[in-house]
Amino acid sequence: MIKKTVIEICNASNFLLFIVLINIGCVRPHTFCTSAGNEQVKGTNDGYIYELWNQYGQGVGCMSIGSGALFSGEWSGIENYLARRGVGYDQTKEHQDIGSFYANYQCNYIPSSISGNSYLSIYGWTTDPLIEYYIVEDWRNWIPSMAPNATFKGIFEVNGSVYDIYEHTRINQPSIVGDTTFQQYFSIRRDTRNSGTINISDHFNMWNSIGMPMGKLHEVSFVVEGYKNSGSFDFKALEIYVK
Repeated sequence: MIKKTVIEICNASNFLLFIVLINIGCVRPHTFCTSAGNEQVKGTNDGYIYELWNQYGQGVGCMSIGSGALFSGEWSGIENYLARRGVGYDQTKEHQDIGSFYANYQCNYIPSSISGNSYLSIYGWTTDPLIEYYIVEDWRNWIPSMAPNATFKGIFEVNGSVYDIYEHTRINQPSIVGDTTFQQYFSIRRDTRNSGTINISDHFNMWNSIGMPMGKLHEVSFVVEGYKNSGSFDFKALEIYVK
């Protein structure tokens, strides 16, 4: 049964484009923006989890979610901004019990280099042990490997570049289980890029082989973060999948 039919008319270059959408309604992205007292928005759409977080809700922090895993966003005048989208898990299986993880992506990533910092990364958490992890593809001005207490663990060559691997301890900081102490893992690409294929599980396996064990999987997402700067991003293609 046809529940709903929507006809949109787009006038561009003196012609009319009619799009008839049956059963699915309008495909325009959903846009969320934060405000003081409402610094976080999260949920699930098209089978992908999403989160927008703008610390203190200050400045402009917005995120739009499109079809599939696609998302975009912008930020300015912020303290700390985060927008992510990906696949969530129930913390009962380790990554190798689920399969091999990959991502294909193309992102117009435009952070400011004038102040603050930003990075474009694969991101997620595990439990038992509690790990926050990043595979950093592109960044501006500063990355966690520059922290004085970050520990260099080795190098890893995959997907056409060398990644530098670091580990870092966060003490009494926010996590998916509340404020606590946990480890962070980083693979940081030397030849920065904003499109390509990422063999995510190769990083997981490499970390494990050098004494950085993963736990039970909570999520595998793509994230854009900004700290005391401004910028925008728009994923033109994004696929996170398991073989």
